[in-house]
Amino acid sequence: MATLSFSAAVAQWADKVEGAVEAIFKEATQEVVEEMQTPVGQGGRMRVDTGFLRASLLASSTAMPAINAAASPAEGSTYAPDFAQIEAVIAGADIGDTLYFGYTASYAGYREYGANGQPADGFVRLAAQNWPLIVDRKASELKARLGL
Repeated sequence: MATLSFSAAVAQWADKVEGAVEAIFKEATQEVVEEMQTPVGQGGRMRVDTGFLRASLLASSTAMPAINAAASPAEGSTYAPDFAQIEAVIAGADIGDTLYFGYTASYAGYREYGANGQPADGFVRLAAQNWPLIVDRKASELKARLGL
């Protein structure tokens, strides 16, 4: 999919309906992020203990958010994700923009790829691999909502 534009990947009908391609892009992007963030206990791939990793997710339209080597949970604390920043970046995006979603927790890479005997969770990679399926599903949902 890297060689195709997003517009080329959606159904031809979407090009004929004003705003459809943008709606599919934004809804599909939101769903990929939601899939990345879904805890194991809710059918996802992300192990959640304190919630710090989930809460460390940031979005950008200019560069990948960097892992902060000093970012670790405080002993005995729990954390809730704040999706406002993520939603704002998605809402402000245009077709053709590259969006970056990255975890800043110091151990994010270890959870994604595995380390020290811990298995890889792959919550980012596997959600990203589902992009074409999610785009198709969002296109079908929008087509049904529009009665087409």
